[in-house]
Amino acid sequence: MNRVILVRHGQTEWNRADRFRGRADVTLNTIGQAQAAAIADYLKDSCSISSIYSSPLTRALDTAAPIAGAFGLKIQPVEELTDIDYGQWQGLTPDEVSVRWPELCSLWYSQPQRVEIPGGESLAALRKRAVAGLSQVLSRHQDEAVALVSHQAVCRVLLLYALGLDNDAFWHIQQENGAINVLTSTERGFTVWLVNHTCHLGAL
Repeated sequence: MNRVILVRHGQTEWNRADRFRGRADVTLNTIGQAQAAAIADYLKDSCSISSIYSSPLTRALDTAAPIAGAFGLKIQPVEELTDIDYGQWQGLTPDEVSVRWPELCSLWYSQPQRVEIPGGESLAALRKRAVAGLSQVLSRHQDEAVALVSHQAVCRVLLLYALGLDNDAFWHIQQENGAINVLTSTERGFTVWLVNHTCHLGAL
């Protein structure tokens, strides 16, 4: 049985402004850096991790760095864990998107599985590559605990996959900055033990 510690990266200024981030390589803000340190402290005290993988975007790598340091590990970037491609929405707020693409924006928040983001990805495409990345990681390990640091949309679709749910349930899973999720994987499939755990963040 493999154990997967799935972590969403810490806060950025674009999170504070509620901007679609996607492939923009925004960095952690001061709160995000503190969240990354808190994640590492919590994991060091509560579990063992044999390997750590991350999206190659800076906000994920900088969240993974204190975890890697706590366990004496080297971060291994995985392209498939990169955030969803928001295309023409990248850098915009939902209000700005709703002005330019009112019907598509409304659909995104009601039936996200039907949306092909202009110049970007669909949830189906995101899920396909994220699951491929997860499978790639798990194939390298047997009866070990591994950490994966990624993004809100990636964490959501991976949890949906593990739970056997379709992408129409995308908004039914919350993922805060710095949240920890725990899954186990066997030949029979996945079991989800913990979702959107943020108690380690305290008042951050």
